[in-house]
Amino acid sequence: MPDQPTRSALRLSVLDQAPIRDGGTAAQALRESILLAQAVERFGYSRFWLAEHHASGGLACAAPEVVIPAVAAQTSTIRVGSGGVMLSHYAPLKVAEQFRALEALFPGRIDLGIGRAPGSSMQTKQALEHGPGTLPLEAFPDQVEDLLGYLDDALPADHPFFGIHASPMIDGTPEVWCLGSSLDGAAIAADLGLPYCFAQFIAPELGPRAVALYKTRFKPSKWASEPRVSIGVSGLCAPTDEEAERLALSRYVWRFRRGAVPSPATAAAFEMTDPERDYVKFSMSKAAVGSPSTVRARLESLADEFGAEEIVLLTITFDFADRVRSYELVARQFGLFE
Repeated sequence: MPDQPTRSALRLSVLDQAPIRDGGTAAQALRESILLAQAVERFGYSRFWLAEHHASGGLACAAPEVVIPAVAAQTSTIRVGSGGVMLSHYAPLKVAEQFRALEALFPGRIDLGIGRAPGSSMQTKQALEHGPGTLPLEAFPDQVEDLLGYLDDALPADHPFFGIHASPMIDGTPEVWCLGSSLDGAAIAADLGLPYCFAQFIAPELGPRAVALYKTRFKPSKWASEPRVSIGVSGLCAPTDEEAERLALSRYVWRFRRGAVPSPATAAAFEMTDPERDYVKFSMSKAAVGSPSTVRARLESLADEFGAEEIVLLTITFDFADRVRSYELVARQFGLFE
């Protein structure tokens, strides 16, 4: 009998983008988000984050603040939050009030991950921000400071909105994370003393530099006394390397097609150009795709490379059962679940 895996100090969490499969619906994808959260809670994962994507034919979660309470109400211990809210689209006061309400409903379980990427086309970005008072991207650090001030009731006395309080008034606050895939995002997280989650699946080559900048520049704060790093990694686990690679092809071919996530058969039959083949090869090399032992070795290697305490794992498959199985196999391999 092979040796049983030992429990790892590395924390594992989940990023869900609510993928819509070919022939499926957005309603089905959102229901599966709840089912997935229930499953990974049983498997021992630490957090369940919901992404924000707009005007996407293949992703159903455009409003994580709406889906979070549905997920939290159907789970009991796992932390639930945003991965993330694209703050540049919104008024900080409104985001603070939304997440204070969530913290009041589910105390000690709510995370507020914030990012500055549009999460959409530029036209959709303009529609989200339509109206008076739209701010340029350069205002993002000030928006984050305002958000933290509202969450902590700590706006400075010279602030134009000093004296305004985010409702409801509660004892606790959500756990705030700054999400990023650039050096600018790393600098913002460090200057504000926030925990930092780097999207390795978006910018794998830049990651070590961004995290090093964050750690070097970090200023302790109420939100974190020392640097805290997690990384978002794309991965897919199956009983064998070959099966995992076959299932993972759906995610990568999806980038070249409009609409929903294709089946493995459709993906295999898709005629890729040479640049598209190069993209798939590169992407798989930077992801964690394979058998349980292959995935564990890759995730631990990435955690060591980044100095990360936690990995937020993003898995997209055509078949929902394959996605659940992938998270289960990883949890078992890390000793989170038996």
